[in-house]
Amino acid sequence: MDGLTISNADALLEKGQTLSGMNRARISGDLKAPEMPDVSGDTKAEKSFAATLKDAVNHVNALQQASDVKMQELATGKTKDISEVMITAERADIALKLMVQVRNKIINAYEEIMKMQV
Repeated sequence: MDGLTISNADALLEKGQTLSGMNRARISGDLKAPEMPDVSGDTKAEKSFAATLKDAVNHVNALQQASDVKMQELATGKTKDISEVMITAERADIALKLMVQVRNKIINAYEEIMKMQV
């Protein structure tokens, strides 16, 4: 392997399951936190790592889209609430920064695994 590339990451994400309804809800303005996993021992709804990662990427994307919509509304005069626009933009910025840090940790872990001798 040459390392983790964009095409490899896309292939990894394609193997996971998606929750398309969650994306629609987030884009429409219902930006609630993801549900906590069930720790009661019931294993009927376990999600793979790829599905969890894809959901996180979709959540960050939805926050970015919501921020873009709010900025467009402010620019066109549909809204005058600058504080709401700034809060939405900062929420999207923090989520993106967090996702970049998670990506860096995943890449570091991958590189460490590749250095291990069998």
